[in-house]
Amino acid sequence: MATRIRTDSVTDGRPLVKRHGWPVRVWHWINAVVVIVMLMSGLMIFNAHGRLYWGQSGANTDAAWLEIGSTADAGYLQLGSVRVPTTGVLGYWRNGEGVVQRRAFPGWATIPTAYSLSAARRWHLFFAWLLVVPGLLFWLWSVVGGHARALLPMRTELAPRHVWADIRNHARLRFPAGQAALKYNILQKLSYSGVVFGLLPLLVLTGLAMSPAMNAAWPWLLDLFGGRQSARSLHFIAMVLLAAFIVVHLLMVVLAGPYNEIRSMVTGRFRLPAERADAKAEEVA
Repeated sequence: MATRIRTDSVTDGRPLVKRHGWPVRVWHWINAVVVIVMLMSGLMIFNAHGRLYWGQSGANTDAAWLEIGSTADAGYLQLGSVRVPTTGVLGYWRNGEGVVQRRAFPGWATIPTAYSLSAARRWHLFFAWLLVVPGLLFWLWSVVGGHARALLPMRTELAPRHVWADIRNHARLRFPAGQAALKYNILQKLSYSGVVFGLLPLLVLTGLAMSPAMNAAWPWLLDLFGGRQSARSLHFIAMVLLAAFIVVHLLMVVLAGPYNEIRSMVTGRFRLPAERADAKAEEVA
């Protein structure tokens, strides 16, 4: 997070310091757009068949482990044997003209708004290039420039006592202050490294595994994920986890102080939060 500390100005004893390098900021804002577009276009693609299976093949007559569907007058989400009513939100909802729709996800959550599998695929595949190419460049920069090391937890940080202390501090909205705010805490390291080196590669590889052209070029991809439908299921699960990460990330930005946090990701400059009086007493040995 902190490539180097350079004090520009001081307000109430809190210096304005360098926090994010330009590659981090550029990649962050590219992803902010790309991931949202891919998420929304992916939901439209899911609308073409709102059921998920494991293995190589799957159809309406096969048992699905997840389904978003509808009855005559209600929507539902079914996970295994558990069915949750979702009328008006998922499976059964009304469009802007008040017409009942029986697609899994409503138009306000998809790209395009009106059902079109072909258009959704075009959006999805075009923005996939904007995810992969900058992502590979960011990986290269992270490894060469040492940023990757800042994302990897140290052994002492993985101690249950240390992790629990960080969870407890976040639950109490006691975020790192002073110089500690310039470093990734253990929860940030686990979540950011999990997304950058786990979820995003999984999304790309499972996406490739669903492509007939890639199946012909790299047949090992299907074997790696256990079949086309397994790849589709893993792709969906990774998407849900990424969406959950985005929600939590935005919540943390708001709670930690949106102006300071967003400024650091736009200009790279960050105002150090004042040290708490009880900070030392809460440090984990």
